[in-house]
Amino acid sequence: MIRTLIAHADDNMVLAQRLGEWVSRAPELELDIALANLGLDHLGVARALYQRAAELEGDGKTEDDYAMWRDERQFTNLLLVEQPNGDFAHTIVRQFLFDAYQLQLWEDLAANADDEVLRGVAAKAIKEARYHFRFSSGWMVRLGDGTDESHRRAQDALADLWRFTAEMFEDPATASYREAWDGIVAEVLEDATLEIPDDPYQRSGGRQGFHTEHLGRLLAEMQWLARSHPGAKW
Repeated sequence: MIRTLIAHADDNMVLAQRLGEWVSRAPELELDIALANLGLDHLGVARALYQRAAELEGDGKTEDDYAMWRDERQFTNLLLVEQPNGDFAHTIVRQFLFDAYQLQLWEDLAANADDEVLRGVAAKAIKEARYHFRFSSGWMVRLGDGTDESHRRAQDALADLWRFTAEMFEDPATASYREAWDGIVAEVLEDATLEIPDDPYQRSGGRQGFHTEHLGRLLAEMQWLARSHPGAKW
């Protein structure tokens, strides 16, 4: 149970950090605010899950111990969420692929999780996930069915990120989400005039702490303040 809480918290913590990197850098102010708000939603979920994990462990840990004082081998997030932002199309494709997964995850946990607190977190998170999916899927269609340039960038992003999608369904607890995810993704990609990549290669290992080279740099930036001032109160 604790391992599951931390894994889902890590997904949202790492993605929140990635989205936060867009602040003041997005193509326009409205998107700057939107991406920041998505990041804050993911951060809120991560905090709630870390807090519940700390309560269950019962050894005096706090959410900061999980977020700020573990190294990359101890993080168990999916490889997808740690991938760099790239251009705006890459960020949208990454968000869309993950949003389609979290729609299934939170609906399942809100109804079926054994832990009452987790059910409550999931019930709140599914409302946010539905908005996230509307945002990312809408932009998928705008980019894919837009100009030649936007279509090319979206298709290139799909080609780069598709290799990280199977990992979402390797756990027996999430394997049943794959069929619904495939259907949702295929429908949006059809509207966006984008093609599902045919490269069969898939990467995994994030849940076991084996990450791409990108996570170490992300954590160094995310954790430097806490590690520079240990014991500081926020």
